[in-house]
Parts: sequence; structure tokens; C-alpha cells
Amino acid sequence: MMDIIIKGGSDFEPGSKSEYSNSNYVLLSYILEKTFKKPFAEIFKKYITQPLGLKNTYLGRKIDVSNNESQSYRWMGNWRQEPETDTSIPLGAGGIVSTPSDLVKFSDALFGGKVIKEESLKHMETLKEDYGMGLFQFPFGTKLGFGHTGGIDGFTSVLIHFKDENISYTLTSNGTNFSNNDISIAVLSAVFNEPYKLPEFTSFALTSEDLDKYLGVYSSSQIPLKITITKENTTLIGQATGQPSFPLEATETDIFKFDAAGVVLEFNPSEEIMVLKQGGGEFTFKKD
Repeated sequence: MMDIIIKGGSDFEPGSKSEYSNSNYVLLSYILEKTFKKPFAEIFKKYITQPLGLKNTYLGRKIDVSNNESQSYRWMGNWRQEPETDTSIPLGAGGIVSTPSDLVKFSDALFGGKVIKEESLKHMETLKEDYGMGLFQFPFGTKLGFGHTGGIDGFTSVLIHFKDENISYTLTSNGTNFSNNDISIAVLSAVFNEPYKLPEFTSFALTSEDLDKYLGVYSSSQIPLKITITKENTTLIGQATGQPSFPLEATETDIFKFDAAGVVLEFNPSEEIMVLKQGGGEFTFKKD
């Protein structure tokens, strides 16, 4: 693994800017093992899970459904079981198993000064180019939270702590076809008594032949990304360069969405143009 990380090189000089990197969390796991001269799982148990009483949190192993562990799934017009990652590879970058209840306990302990010193927590909360040390900032209306999201295979998670309100919110999932962000907004709106409009779950029926006009490879001059559009029966499938494929749901003529990532694709078949809308951005693609 070290050879793979080293071969990838550095994108910039340390300390000059910030960018998220799973490899760095793997390296931190190795540093802990070298410092304590113990496996990561033992360190994690001794210093985190045992002192905090986190009975359902541990470094994962092969999934055992008889032990109330779940497989993960991906929605591709139907639920498909995801391949299982050997957790000895990601370690602290995605190998930890937990539950929402345990995550709330951990969050309350971390921000309550029971895990690290207040000075260290302030370092974690100090942002540089939107990144803290293991924390992101999560604004919600006039309130501000700190936390992190996670994802590996089909598993996803969200942890946010609102310090002023002393409220921790967590979510875990072993498969979703709806955006965790939208779910979180709904829950937090209820928690903070904010107005919320329920989403409309509508679908637009198309035949397999109806999808043919959208198929192809699309490129954009705005971002260095190609998106390939294929189909499986009556489901349109999208796949961006180097990323997993995802199912697209028709909402109206020439408009499709993928809620889990907040993606909307609008097609103009006669002009062979596709517009990607995501996260407030809008990017125009042309069929190759």
C-alpha cells in the first residue's frame, strides 16, 4: 500500500494548501501503529471504544450477518449487493464499523472534551480552504455544525455536532437511492423546528427505445470529465470517468436525476447536448 501511495506522488507542498485525501488517513493509521507498536484495531479499542463504552464500534472484518452486520447495496433500478472491501486496507480511512447510537456517543465525547484536549479540538475545527483536521463545517440556517461524512462500498454515514445547541446528529446507511444531504435537511429541520417542504416522489415512464436518443459519451470544455450514458432495460445509466455507474430516474421529458448524489441531467437530443446540474453548478456536455 505504501508503494501505491508513494507512486501517486504529491499534488502540492505540505502546508501550502488543503485537499481531501483518503490516503492520508491510511498513512495516519500506519503512523499510529508505528508509534504505539500495536495493530490499529487494538489502539482504537484501547483509546476510543473501551473508554467511551462504544460496544458496537470496531475495526471491521469480513461481514457476518449472523452478528447483526449488514451487507451493502447499490440501487441500479433494483438493489444489487456491493463487493466487500477487506477492511485491513483502508483501516482508519473507511474500515471502522459503527451505529448511529455509538456515533452520537463519540460525537458528544469528542466535542465535550473527553477524547482530546480543547486545544487539539480547536486545531481540528480550524479550517483551511474548507478543510479542518478530520472535520468539515456544516452550516444549517443560522446554526453551524462540525463533523464528517463517510462512504465505502455501498455504506454511507453522516456525523454532525452543533456545539452551541449541544446536539449531535448521525446517519448510517447500507444502501440509498436518495441523497443523505436531503435526508439530513429533513431531520434537522424537525430538530430545529424549521419549515420544511416534503419532496415529491414522482416518476416518468419511458420505454427502452425512448432512451436510445440519449446514449453516448459526453465531454465538457468546463470540466475534465467524460460521462458515458448507457441503458439497462428501461433504466438510463450514467458513468463519469473513473467513477461507479449510477441509475438515472426520468422526471419529465429529457430530464433525469440521481438523488443520491444530487445530480440532474437535462438532455437536448437534437443538439446532442447534455447539461449536468449538481451542487449549484451547471456544466454543459456535448456528445462525442
